[in-house]
Amino acid sequence: MCEERTKDLDIDFVLETINLRLPQISYSPLSTIETQTLKGIWRDYTYDQIALEKNYSCGYITNIVAPSLFKKLSCLIGQRVGKRNCMKLVKNFFMVWKEKPLFPSGVISLDSQYYIRRSDIENKIYAEIQKPGALVRIKSPQEMGKTSVLLRLIKRANESGYHTIYFNLQQLDEEVFRDVSTFLRFFCINITHELDLEIKLDDYWDEELGCKASCNLYFQNYLLKSINAPLLLALDEVNQVFENLKIAKEFFSLLRLWYEKAKTTLVWQKLRLVVVHSTESYVPLQLKQSPFNVGLPIQLGSLSWEEVVELAKCYELSWIDGEEANLLMRMVGGHPALVHLAIYYLSQEKMTLKELLKTAPTSTGIYASHLNRHQEKLYENSELASALSKVVVATEPILLEPIQAYKLNSMGLIKLSNNKAVISCQLYRDYFQQALKEMSDR
Repeated sequence: MCEERTKDLDIDFVLETINLRLPQISYSPLSTIETQTLKGIWRDYTYDQIALEKNYSCGYITNIVAPSLFKKLSCLIGQRVGKRNCMKLVKNFFMVWKEKPLFPSGVISLDSQYYIRRSDIENKIYAEIQKPGALVRIKSPQEMGKTSVLLRLIKRANESGYHTIYFNLQQLDEEVFRDVSTFLRFFCINITHELDLEIKLDDYWDEELGCKASCNLYFQNYLLKSINAPLLLALDEVNQVFENLKIAKEFFSLLRLWYEKAKTTLVWQKLRLVVVHSTESYVPLQLKQSPFNVGLPIQLGSLSWEEVVELAKCYELSWIDGEEANLLMRMVGGHPALVHLAIYYLSQEKMTLKELLKTAPTSTGIYASHLNRHQEKLYENSELASALSKVVVATEPILLEPIQAYKLNSMGLIKLSNNKAVISCQLYRDYFQQALKEMSDR
């Protein structure tokens, strides 16, 4: 599992690695024509030669494809990429790249040796998306590994011959949310581009008919009819839309409609939807009847003791009897990001486990930013803070007001059993016992 990569630097390896890493920075993998363009540049082709070989116009390659390709590469490499320096910068980037323990933050890349597979969940989701017209909902608090699981699902679907599109709503500019029509047109254009199809939006868009009906027709009569394999549409961070209720209501009701249409209309059975959102952004009541109460629900939870021990092995830690795993889990409860962060720091041999655990529930410990993020939300909601105060001092499970219990559970701060609340882990008890006391004393 922890073996070193020794692949030669050829264009296929470059393309594979680029497509694995782009979703980590909220970009979709290279489209077919972007891939063909990069291959052409790799062979020192001109835009005219690339266009002629692939039967596109030179203007399309020059003005649309190349700028999109270079934007993605620039963000990935961290330097401005153009046609003249593309080969040099890409090769330099890959010559210094190798697998090593990087600071664990955000998505775990597909080629990482430090990912612990959640086989049961991953297999369950994959089995579901093989069903015509399937819809899967993946949810959890932040930092629990939703996107890392999603990327592995996309990889498996790709290997099965599916068309796959990763669409992260966090990457959208604010102007896209100006109105429903702008949002849905932007959505359609992006999906068309990812499928490497010609944009024919104006042939189907009719403002008198309505933007939602136009979007529906564009998918049904053009996009889905133009492909001969299932389309996995993976929508990540859909909670970004919750704040704009008008757009959210129309967009999510459209997703629900597509799911229902697949039961009676053959062409819609090609579409397989995966909707991913953070439970810390609450689904407004107006949206409950959208795609959030149908399909297969997946709730990501904590790592098991065995998985924590396995991750420690990947970092070459000698946790022979597992007692270290017990101590760490007692503090953070198997929270994936918190476990991973601790094991990373211990692998650097700059602190002992005893030192790490001692400072963990403080503003100077390794979890400071994680704890501060939760604390800011509690500062904004005094009722929520008061409810958590009761839990951290309780010696047994207690009843809370249902809405407060729901919100604290959605944030991952408490666990519920028979409607009674207990603190999720010792880290939260130790930190918030002091932080909330200081807050109430002000």
